Amino acid sequence: MSSTLTRARDEHDEEGIPLFAPHEKVYPRGVQGPIRRLKWAVLCACLALYYIGPWLRWDRGPAHPSQALLIDMPARRAYFFWIEIWPQELYYLAGLLILGAIGLFLVTSLFGRIWCGYTCPQTVWTDLFLWAERLIEGDRAQRIRLDQQGLSLEKVAKKTAKHAAWLLIAVATGGAWVMYFNDAPTLVRDVFTLHASTTQYGFIGLFAGTTYLLAGWAREQVCTYMCPWPRIQSAMIDEETFAVTYRDWRGEPRGKHKKGDSWAGRGDCIDCRACIAVCPTGIDIRDGLQLECIGCGLCIDACNEIMDKVGRPRGLIAFDTYANGVARKRGETPHRRFLRPRTFIYAAVLLFVTALMLTALTRRSTVEISVLADRSPLFVRLAGGSIRDGYTLKIENKASETRTYAISAQGLPGALLHVAELEVVAVPAEQGTVLPVRGDAIGSFRVYLQAPKSGQPETHFQFIVRETQSGETARYEATFRGPAS
Repeated sequence: MSSTLTRARDEHDEEGIPLFAPHEKVYPRGVQGPIRRLKWAVLCACLALYYIGPWLRWDRGPAHPSQALLIDMPARRAYFFWIEIWPQELYYLAGLLILGAIGLFLVTSLFGRIWCGYTCPQTVWTDLFLWAERLIEGDRAQRIRLDQQGLSLEKVAKKTAKHAAWLLIAVATGGAWVMYFNDAPTLVRDVFTLHASTTQYGFIGLFAGTTYLLAGWAREQVCTYMCPWPRIQSAMIDEETFAVTYRDWRGEPRGKHKKGDSWAGRGDCIDCRACIAVCPTGIDIRDGLQLECIGCGLCIDACNEIMDKVGRPRGLIAFDTYANGVARKRGETPHRRFLRPRTFIYAAVLLFVTALMLTALTRRSTVEISVLADRSPLFVRLAGGSIRDGYTLKIENKASETRTYAISAQGLPGALLHVAELEVVAVPAEQGTVLPVRGDAIGSFRVYLQAPKSGQPETHFQFIVRETQSGETARYEATFRGPAS
């Protein structure tokens, strides 16, 4: 059966029509207008944030990295300006992802796929690659002619220059991404002096290759076939969502128009196909809202330009809602409903998660402890009849400077506490002793507790660690084990 299906795919159906249509290359034409200027502004802002981000500095002291945005894999730390995230605090990353998802749901329910059209990395870098392509090969008509003509010195020169520019942008993109995981000035020096590691060169090449492939070659195919968001976003939009809309009530019936002809009995659309020529995914917006439409709005600029030339009002294609289109067809006054049940729900969840994240950050402790009881042996009988248990105590000092911590044990009457790393005799457990821990580090200590025999196999107590200057305290519930009788 599989061989039959394979032959069917390789050949044609019974009528001689290919099962799969070949990919048609899209040649977007350049356009000028307010939407295009807005897209340039957003593109420049996004690229500036991405490329400049690793070079921002933040003073954390001499023993700590000074890069403001850094994910330090060897040290297992993530730095975001004044915030330092430890490995066990990855729930902050989960919170950020939830905030991003809910924020995207809210924006989509209000303005459609505006994320895809303006700030999605695929869109941003595709726009950048298209700019380089137009700069070297020319606009739409020139690029089409260049691809159709035979091999020539001019064609080879332009294609070589274009791909060289693409590769340069791709390498800069891959290098910038790796800088977020390494100190940026050090990485640049090591790369150009050939002292960077194989891993660093490998990841730069990996991200450069994917950027070159996705933004240079795949382009609109990523948005149409690879990205899941076009399929998901249909659940976020409704009749009140603002999206790029062809106002068919005004444009139809469409048809060619010559200067001096009457506009009576016909629509404003002159079927010039300018909206299709500028579309980065090559669709006809007049067919309605489609999966391939990324909501960039460049067709609005193209259509307005044509309307100005033929003397008709602008806005044949515009950001509008389906409900407004229906209202205009009926001769009713359109209205805008930003507040509706789904936007209330998305906004409420967004505010709740934001408040939860801010509360967690403001109440974030700079000291945490963990205790691991010895398993072999569980306890030791001493000559005087008392019982001794051993523990590994770890104190996490999340501050940048060295701090001292008073450690004690509460709930074991008459117990003595001894720290193996300190050259002091055992002290009363409730009084405790003081331990130093250097900044941004974990102090590990061997702690022994000696208590009179109680006849109970387990006695619950608390390890208490208190920072001596700020008084910040951490507690850990532990168990003291001994013989049953």
